Amino acid sequence: MAGFWREYSPAVGFSVLLHAGIVVAVIALTQLHFTRKPETIHPLGIDAVVIDARTLHAREPAPPAPVPVPAATPAPTPSPAPAQPAPAVDTAAQAKAHAAEAAAAANLARQRIADSQAEAARVAASLSAQKAAESAKKAAEAQRTADAQKAQKAQEAEKAQAAQKLADAQKAADAKKAAEQRAKADREAELRRQLADEEHVHEVESGPAAASYYARLQALMTRAWNKPPSAGPGTDCRVEVTQAPGGEVLSARVTQCNGDDAVRQSIENAVYRASPLPAPPDPALFHRVFIFEFKPDA
Repeated sequence: MAGFWREYSPAVGFSVLLHAGIVVAVIALTQLHFTRKPETIHPLGIDAVVIDARTLHAREPAPPAPVPVPAATPAPTPSPAPAQPAPAVDTAAQAKAHAAEAAAAANLARQRIADSQAEAARVAASLSAQKAAESAKKAAEAQRTADAQKAQKAQEAEKAQAAQKLADAQKAADAKKAAEQRAKADREAELRRQLADEEHVHEVESGPAAASYYARLQALMTRAWNKPPSAGPGTDCRVEVTQAPGGEVLSARVTQCNGDDAVRQSIENAVYRASPLPAPPDPALFHRVFIFEFKPDA
């Protein structure tokens, strides 16, 4: 509303000033009527000439001769009435009439001012309502634009999220496939290594290096064996030996033997006394647990 008055205040002010000027003019005219002296009305004189009726009748044409009748006595000629002065004008009534006219003019001026003010207020209200409607329309359009932009951004974000999910799923699938391929390659490589190790172990154990290594173990345990009296010739026992990577014997247990308990115990003690066992010439010949056939007479 303040913006409207700043914009239209010159026109409204000019209208109010114009009507105020009209009111001032009407009031001035009213005062002029009240202060002016009433004009003196003088009676009008009548300039007239009295004409004798006989003279008037003498000028008329003579009528035809009438039938003789007895002469009548002539009527007396009326004398002219003196001129009467015009009645005096009622000054109080005239002043009252002027006052009524001035009051009516003032009322008319006030009515016009009121009408102008009402019209100005109506125009102001109409313009204010129009401006408010335009502002509301602009606000609604701005809100619709903002909502449309928000919806578009939400749609774009949803599309981006869907694309990101698809990319993540594809990435996870690729990573899983790569991991499976690596695992498969690792298994294949481990299998090839195991096969190669087994082939190597088989070659080594079937070769002269294994025979030499086992003969060395046999000699070492035989020297460490204290043969009991019950041990006869041709002693043949199988011993399960558990060793550490450095050759230290962790356990020795006779599984099969053609001797008695004393022979069995003496062989197990011989394995412990031979510890640490010598390292094999090839790492493929090292076994943490191995079966050793003890034949001291061989």
